[in-house]
Amino acid sequence: MKSRLLAAVVFGMVLLFTSTARADEGSKQEASVQGTGFFTKDSTGRGLRQTSTNGGGFLLSYRYHFNRWLAADVSYGRVRNTERTLTSTPSTPGGFGPGPIVITSTQSVQANIHEATAAGVVTVPSFGRLRPYVLAGTGALAFVPTQNGGAFVPGAGNQSKAVFEYGGGANYNFTRHFAFRLEYRGFVYKRPDFGLVTLRTDATTHTAQPSAGIVFEF
Repeated sequence: MKSRLLAAVVFGMVLLFTSTARADEGSKQEASVQGTGFFTKDSTGRGLRQTSTNGGGFLLSYRYHFNRWLAADVSYGRVRNTERTLTSTPSTPGGFGPGPIVITSTQSVQANIHEATAAGVVTVPSFGRLRPYVLAGTGALAFVPTQNGGAFVPGAGNQSKAVFEYGGGANYNFTRHFAFRLEYRGFVYKRPDFGLVTLRTDATTHTAQPSAGIVFEF
């Protein structure tokens, strides 16, 4: 349900920007489709260590240019990964001998991640057909467990996390209406715990999302 709500918000914003753009004949718009990577940094909190598998997915973006250097970007993406929480518990063996033995257990939750963001974009001076830019904004990542039997903790539910987004990239124009985009986005947010105390670390992590794709300009 949360993922559908996020998607509805993104597409609603797209419609809003589209209607505004039509009223301004001098405006310029972009729509892009990109393939992405999703690489999350390990984190530690409350005595728990959390890791994530690397993943890949897609990113759909709409960009409205107010002028040559300032634009607004709304994006929706999807990727799948597995969140792993490692717990270390000391166990003291009976009798005489070596000290406590540390036993490590792992709880894993595989989830589809729905990304919905809005950002401001500043285009820096162009070099021929190459148009670099930087961006910053906010949004949310919605984690939806797949309930895969091999990577699911009973009771784990859907959860959304607010993110700070930053990044940059460049468009290289092949023609007046088509370009190739190479981009990097970074997300800073709190680790999901899927509503379970046993998975909660309250740790902040960082995800790197490199991407490449095609842009249609109109």
